[in-house]
Amino acid sequence: MADRLPLTTTELAQENELLRQQLQEAEELITAIRTGTIDALAVQAAEGPRIFTLEGADQSYRTLIEQMNEGALLLSQDATVLYCNACLAGLLGQRMEAIMGTSFRSFVPAEQQVYWELLLAAGWAGRSKGEMSLATANGLLQPFALGLNVLSFNNTPMLAVIVTDLSDKREISAIRARVVEQNDLLARTNEELKAQAQARQAVEQAAAETSRILEGIPHIAWTADPSGHNTYLNQRWFDYTGQPLRRSIPHDIRAQLHPSDLPVVMEYWQQCLRTSQALEMECRIRSADGEYRWMLARALPSRNEQGQVIQWIGTYTDIHEHKLGQQREAEAQQQLRTNNEQLIRVNVDLDNFIYTASHDLKAPITNIEGLVYELQEQLPTDGELGEAVTPLLSMMQEAVARFQRTLSHLSDVIKLQKEHHQPVTQVDLATIIQDVQLDLQPLIKQANAHVEVNVVACPAVSFSSKNMRSVVYNLLSNALKYRHPQRTARVQLHCQQKEGYIVLEVHDNGLGLNQDQQAELFQMFRRFHVGIEGSGVGLYMVKRMVENGGGKLTVRSEAGIGSTFSVYFRHDAQLPA
Repeated sequence: MADRLPLTTTELAQENELLRQQLQEAEELITAIRTGTIDALAVQAAEGPRIFTLEGADQSYRTLIEQMNEGALLLSQDATVLYCNACLAGLLGQRMEAIMGTSFRSFVPAEQQVYWELLLAAGWAGRSKGEMSLATANGLLQPFALGLNVLSFNNTPMLAVIVTDLSDKREISAIRARVVEQNDLLARTNEELKAQAQARQAVEQAAAETSRILEGIPHIAWTADPSGHNTYLNQRWFDYTGQPLRRSIPHDIRAQLHPSDLPVVMEYWQQCLRTSQALEMECRIRSADGEYRWMLARALPSRNEQGQVIQWIGTYTDIHEHKLGQQREAEAQQQLRTNNEQLIRVNVDLDNFIYTASHDLKAPITNIEGLVYELQEQLPTDGELGEAVTPLLSMMQEAVARFQRTLSHLSDVIKLQKEHHQPVTQVDLATIIQDVQLDLQPLIKQANAHVEVNVVACPAVSFSSKNMRSVVYNLLSNALKYRHPQRTARVQLHCQQKEGYIVLEVHDNGLGLNQDQQAELFQMFRRFHVGIEGSGVGLYMVKRMVENGGGKLTVRSEAGIGSTFSVYFRHDAQLPA
C-alpha cells in the first residue's frame, strides 16, 4: 500500500470537525443511556456495527444501578464494556465515557490476564466470582472482588459484572485482626495478672507459714532474697544480739560478725549465691553482752516450680561449748602427741641403754666367769679350805650364769622391739603345735603330762611364723613347768572364733595364780613360783608379739586349780561350717 499523502489544511479541518461530531454523539449517547432516553447501543465490531438494546429496562432499575455503592458493568462476548455505572468509574478513577466501548482487559494487569480469562470463561458458562487487582487511572493496582453472571437483553447474551472494592474490607479485616490480637493480649495479660496475684498470695501465705515455723524453732533463723539481702530475722536473733526490731537491716548482721571471720564468711556467701549450693560454715557472732560465740551457719536455697531460686532460708546454731570442747580435745591430743614423742624418745634411750649395758657387760661377766674357773683350778678342793671354798665358788658360778641369762633375755627383748614388723604369712596352727610338741617331748615325758590338741577345724592365721612358734612354745612350756606336784599334768589346746578373732586357748590344771599375781603377770622379770626355772621374760615377750600383730593376750586363773591363756589373732573371715 502506498504511503498516505499529507493532508492539506482544509482536509485536516474537515477531519477534526468529523471527530468532534463523533465525540459529541458519543457523549450524547452515554447521557441518553444513563437517563433512559434510548434503549439501544451500536458498537462497531470487526464484522460491522452491532446493535445492543436495553429493552425492558425502566427508569427505576437504572436509577438503582447508578445509586449502588459497588461498580456495575455489562460486557459483550469479547469483553467490551457496554455499560458501567458511575461507582465503577470512581473506583477506577476514569470517566464513564472512557470506560464504555473499551475492552475490560485493558484494566487487568498482565500478570493476572490468565486468571481473568479463566474467571471470564467461568462467568460465560454460568456464573463465577473471584478476587483480583485492577489498574486505576494513576497506574496503581487496587484489589476488587468480581461477581460475573450471564444476562440476556433482546435475546443477546451479556455478562453482568459487579465490582466490589476490597480496600476498605481488607482494612476492616486488618482492624478486626488487630482488635482480636489486642483482645487476646488483654486476655493473656489478665491471666498473667491473675497468676501473679495468685503467686503473690501463695508467696505471702508461704512467707507467713515460714515465719510461723521459723519463730518456733530453737535457733536463730533468717531469710534472704536471691541477691543475698536479708529479708527476715526471727525473734531469737534480737534476743541474742540485743538489737531493737527497728534495726533489722542487712548490714547489722555483718556488723555482728567477728572481724576475723567477716571476709571469709562474705566470700563463701557470695560463692553460694553464684552457684546456688548449700551454705554451711562456722563463724563467731557477738552477743548482747559483747561475747563472741561460735555459731554453725546453714542455709538452703528455696526454688519455685521452674527451679529458680526465690529465697534463701538459713539458721545460726550455737555451738560455742562444742567448739570449746573441740579445742580442749585438740589441745589434749597435742599434749598426747607430745607425751608420745617423749615416751618414744625415752624408749629409744632405754633400748639404747639396755643394748649398751648388755653388750658392755658381757665382757666383764665373761672375765669374772674365767676368774672363777681359774680360782677353782688353783684352790685346793680337799681339807678344810676346800670344804669352805667349794660352795662359794659354786654360788659364784650360779650368779654369773644367772647374770648371763639376764643379759641374754635383755638382748632378746631389744631384738623383739627392733623386729616389730615381722613378715606375715598364713600360719597353720596344727603344724606349729606339732613341731613345738616334738621340741618339748623330753619335758612332756618328764612331767608325765597328757597334752590334748583340737585345732584341726581352725583356719590359717595371718601372723609371723617365727613369732607364732615362740608364742606356742612359751605357753605350752609354762603349762608343763608350772604343773601341780600332786596330780597328773593335763594341757588342752583348742581354737575358736570370736568377733573377728581366731582365739587359741591353752588350758592347764597347774599351780594357778591369784588376782594380785595376774595383775603383774605380763611385766618383765616377774616370777611368782620359787624353785622353778624361769626368767620372767617369756610372757612379756609373748604379749608384745601378739599385740604387735594386732591381737591381744588374756589370762583366767585360780590359785591351786589351773590357768587358761587366750591368744586373740586378728581374722576377718568366717570359720568353715
